[in-house]
Amino acid sequence: MVGFVFLVPALETVFTLLPPLAAPLAPLATQSYLAAAKFRVKVSSVTLRAGPKMARNDSVQVGRLVQPDLFNIEKPDKYHQKWEADYFLSSPGTSNSEAPLKRETYKLQQTKCDSCPDLTLCCFLEDLKRITQIKRILGPLEFSSRHAVLIDVFTFNGAGGIVPQPGRDKWSSNYVKLPCSPSSVLYSNSTPKQEMRWSVISKQLKRLVEKKTVNAEDVEKAIMKYNPKYRGQWSFDALKEFVEWAARKKINVSGLFQKIAALALKLPEYVMKDIPLLQRGNAASITLSQVQISCLLANAFFCTFPHRNTTISKSEYHNYPTINFSRLFEDRSVRKLEKLKAIMHYFQVVTDDKIQLDGLVTFERRCLPDTDTNVQTWKRCKEKMNKLYVSSYGTIEDEGTGMLQVDFANSWLGGGVLSSGLVQEEILFLVNPELIVSRLFTEKLQDNECVVVTGVQQFSTYSGFGDSFRWERPYQDPTGRDRWARRQRQILAIDALNFDHKWKQYNMRMVARELNKAYCGFKSQVEEPDIATGKWGCGAFNGDSQLKAVIQLMAAARARRGLAFFTFSDEVLEHGLKQTYSLLRKKGTTVGELFELLVDYCAIQQASGTFNVALFDYIRTHLPSSDKLSKSLL
Repeated sequence: MVGFVFLVPALETVFTLLPPLAAPLAPLATQSYLAAAKFRVKVSSVTLRAGPKMARNDSVQVGRLVQPDLFNIEKPDKYHQKWEADYFLSSPGTSNSEAPLKRETYKLQQTKCDSCPDLTLCCFLEDLKRITQIKRILGPLEFSSRHAVLIDVFTFNGAGGIVPQPGRDKWSSNYVKLPCSPSSVLYSNSTPKQEMRWSVISKQLKRLVEKKTVNAEDVEKAIMKYNPKYRGQWSFDALKEFVEWAARKKINVSGLFQKIAALALKLPEYVMKDIPLLQRGNAASITLSQVQISCLLANAFFCTFPHRNTTISKSEYHNYPTINFSRLFEDRSVRKLEKLKAIMHYFQVVTDDKIQLDGLVTFERRCLPDTDTNVQTWKRCKEKMNKLYVSSYGTIEDEGTGMLQVDFANSWLGGGVLSSGLVQEEILFLVNPELIVSRLFTEKLQDNECVVVTGVQQFSTYSGFGDSFRWERPYQDPTGRDRWARRQRQILAIDALNFDHKWKQYNMRMVARELNKAYCGFKSQVEEPDIATGKWGCGAFNGDSQLKAVIQLMAAARARRGLAFFTFSDEVLEHGLKQTYSLLRKKGTTVGELFELLVDYCAIQQASGTFNVALFDYIRTHLPSSDKLSKSLL
């Protein structure tokens, strides 16, 4: 699981479940935590697990006191080899039972405390619905005008095999322009004659495959042969630094470069059908096999995609993210080195002859109709607050496993994953690299749009955030598959507004935009799992964490879905959200009533000019005094 578990601190009733060795430490650890957090716990579901030190949380230190045998497990086995002191995968097919991550599960449950008598109105984590609990039966895999499937559905639905769907190349503005297309040509300055682009690419990549050894300079020379326009502009310093690091670790990067080149050369064989673009304003989806994704990403690694090297306003793909890896290869930095470790590990797994990639992944663009975005619809909404779980411990990726996991996205999917960015979305794309292929065909999101990805596989674990990000180790993904052979993992990409000045968000036009964006992602026509989210848009985008929490709470209520909210060590937000939610439930507040409160709140914020009125405080002092909570909700 991604991001590692933020371990639950040692608490009094938990010690009955722990080894006698920890018992003498229980009173000290318990008193220390209760003094800081001011609330007690009994039993709910949180996983304690071994692994590298977690970022943004030091509860691991308490965990060491409680259960010392769970940490720093460094058993040499065939799951590990050379990367980063034994952490790179030498045998990707190793079963989960052989993985060195040892787990223990303990139950913890929040109870009332003196400062928050209604705390129990928040639900337990196990009360929320996960994808494995969905009773809806998935029908056979089918293609349609709104669902492009790049494998043969008849073979898949019959024998269960995954083979490419035959088709024809479409060189138009509505489809991905593939490097192997007959229409893709290369013009040379030295001769007026044009060449087939794929012919030049194939020649260069075959040379790499046939060479005795391949280094970063060889990769650079090959790439520049079919990207001559950028000679002198592109730098490969980050790739060279990675090769230097690999040499110190005695890692055979030369062989890996050759395997990636061989994989890229199979593009005409693996992707035989045109790939439609997921364009703005059009709800549509694409299903590809993991093998097809790996081949497309191998081509991105070697920068083969035509017309995708610039996003200037007049360029053909100015409204799409970059896909070629050229920016990832430039400028040495610790960030780039760690990113390349994650991506090269992915390529080592997918090019391993012992590994059979036998899954599918679906990328779906969703659009919210105008009738759903109308302000009056929010004002008239009679839905009341749905289930809510809040914790300052745990992560969307771990405790939210099996739920719809929110990607705090950029409107250009993946954000800076192929450059220097390293916040939540970029990290998500690095440990689940199959997400990167979405950048090939997904146009910039509009205000009423989102993307849901079903089926990606997790390949790595990590620690840290931003400059402290580190690739840690391989990950053996135990996630089950659905009838379409997709991993039972759903990721929702919704982009928050970026406020250069924090005060700009206290405007109902901005609030309505964020409500519609969240609702677009949360809305469902069929039974779907509950949602795992957190401080969406509250980092570099300057979002108010209290306002964003209330916005997501309202969107989830309107969508009639439960919410697991992880505050990422922010205990103040955790406590405040629990109190506010419990008050809203007790008063029976509807989404429409809460919307009207936000209208008044924004007006006061704008009028005061100080913007120092906390939303939770405002809600607490301006809700009606009468209680409307039915006994059935208690």
